[in-house]
Amino acid sequence: MHFDELLAGVENDSLVIPASWGQGRATFGGLVAALTFLKMQAAVQPGRPLRALQVAFVGPVTVDEPVSFEVELLREGRAASQVQGRLVQGGEVRLSALASFGGDRESSVQVSPDPAPEAPAPEQCPELGYIAGMTPEFTRHIEMRWAFGHFPFAGRPVREMGGWMRFREAGEAMGDAHVIALVDAWPPAVLQHLKQPAPASSMSWSLEIVHPRPEMKADEPLLYRAVIDQAGGGYGHTHATIWNGQGELVALSRQTVTVFG
Repeated sequence: MHFDELLAGVENDSLVIPASWGQGRATFGGLVAALTFLKMQAAVQPGRPLRALQVAFVGPVTVDEPVSFEVELLREGRAASQVQGRLVQGGEVRLSALASFGGDRESSVQVSPDPAPEAPAPEQCPELGYIAGMTPEFTRHIEMRWAFGHFPFAGRPVREMGGWMRFREAGEAMGDAHVIALVDAWPPAVLQHLKQPAPASSMSWSLEIVHPRPEMKADEPLLYRAVIDQAGGGYGHTHATIWNGQGELVALSRQTVTVFG
């Protein structure tokens, strides 16, 4: 199933995610976060786009087993809405999320973002291709090309990692759910420090969507750059910035990951 087919299936009482969207022993985290977001968005009145999303990956979501969603509208004010969402599998909460939606307000404060960093064109960057049994299953659906840092397990102690990303088979439009999935596709930046494979997983993730939302085509590669703030004791803390192909700021991300190596 392609990404947009899974998004359409979220309306079912239960959804089974196929193994092609796996990530080790679990399902690709960006996908389950995007699906939960869609259910949360449906609880909010129109005209209030996503501003911020906080995700706790409580437990692994396994493939080929039904999942369901629970959504609660915590508060709806005159301009903003706060929503809580949970993904449930086997009677247990596997993902918990809080989302803030808000319409525009009048304000005299206007601050332009920093410009996007210089990066080679996508076709000039090395790709992490899908290799059965070696790369995560979901990479057959998402293309990542390295412009910053190194591949995982390269044994290179640098702070930044990232590059260009897009769906290998684009849908009709680039919605917030697509951005959510793409941003979480990148491996933790700390993995390039290791010299041999070791498991790692996201513990918590915070994503902010910038508005006015830049124009993005469905097949347009987005630029991602993550920086390690600190790592130690089996945990890593990173922040990342995402731009469109024209260098316009799209989103901001922060992540805490566990590293078993």
